[in-house]
Amino acid sequence: MSETPAPTPASDWDADGFRDQVQAALDQFLDRQADRLAPLGPDAERLLAEARAMISGGKRLRAAFCWWGHLAVAAPVDEQALVRACAALELLHASALVHDDLMDASDTRRGRPATHRVFEREHRADAWRGDPEQYGAAAAILLGDLLLSWSDELLRGCGLPVQRVVAALEVLDLCRTEVIAGQFLDVSVQARGRADVDAAMTVLRYKSAKYSIERPLQVGAALAGADPATMEQLSAFGLPLGEAFQLRDDLLGVFGDPATTGKPAGDDLVEGKRTVLVALALDSASDDDAALLDRALGRPLDDEQVERLRTIFTTSGAREQVEEVITALTERATHSLDRSGLDPAARTVLTELATAATQRLV
Repeated sequence: MSETPAPTPASDWDADGFRDQVQAALDQFLDRQADRLAPLGPDAERLLAEARAMISGGKRLRAAFCWWGHLAVAAPVDEQALVRACAALELLHASALVHDDLMDASDTRRGRPATHRVFEREHRADAWRGDPEQYGAAAAILLGDLLLSWSDELLRGCGLPVQRVVAALEVLDLCRTEVIAGQFLDVSVQARGRADVDAAMTVLRYKSAKYSIERPLQVGAALAGADPATMEQLSAFGLPLGEAFQLRDDLLGVFGDPATTGKPAGDDLVEGKRTVLVALALDSASDDDAALLDRALGRPLDDEQVERLRTIFTTSGAREQVEEVITALTERATHSLDRSGLDPAARTVLTELATAATQRLV
């Protein structure tokens, strides 16, 4: 490591307070954008209002991993500047959600209408010309693009030393390339209607695992001046943990409580997601059950049909297999962390974050 880590007592970290700081940084950034967009009038205000909705709340795991990726290497020279840098990753996340919901034709996100549905409904309500769905799609594409651009802008202008920001931007560039290419892999797999476990894991790794944990850790570390060896240590922790995180998300997409997840029951099944869970079930289920599952993916499902498919995931052993893989990946990640030379207090919090990421209900 390029700097001697300063003491950072884990007990001193206020997770709720950190989330509040990230939200404040995002709100302040969007306030500045509102001033910039004011001359464009009411339509720009509508776009900005949806941006505010998309960046409100959430677990802020990406921001937290960025923060502790930095503190694992060195204490921040400017805490508020680092918070702004961490918040940039939440703009990237919001962008991915807007685009993902459109591509998956999702109706809801966090218990509210998905962005494309918001604008589609406004078009219908005002009886405008043209196709409401096309208008909603166009608005979602543009908002997602804007949020993606803003993630770069907020990181560049966070206020940390320029040479450190340049290093972090290189990680962010890689992160954005990976998540966009991973998303294309995902839609291609769904279009082909087949994916074995290896293909599903590749999608999971590049669409979600890297940008959720590994790259945020490395953005934070780059801002602290981490050397290549330290970046590798963070990768050895962050990548398997990110894979475990997404596998948990895949389970929640089938078995999660809609009241908690904010998504309809079995939403991933209706969207036709070819996840690792699905690939394992197709491999392990009886021929009849596998055929039923394969036919059902990507089609409207009532509660009874969703429950029937849940039974297939359970009786085939696929659900248990995914749980076992989550446990193994989490243990690999934490073992790598324990053997690293990272700051001990930061390792403690990162271990706690690992548990929060992989054992969550939402």
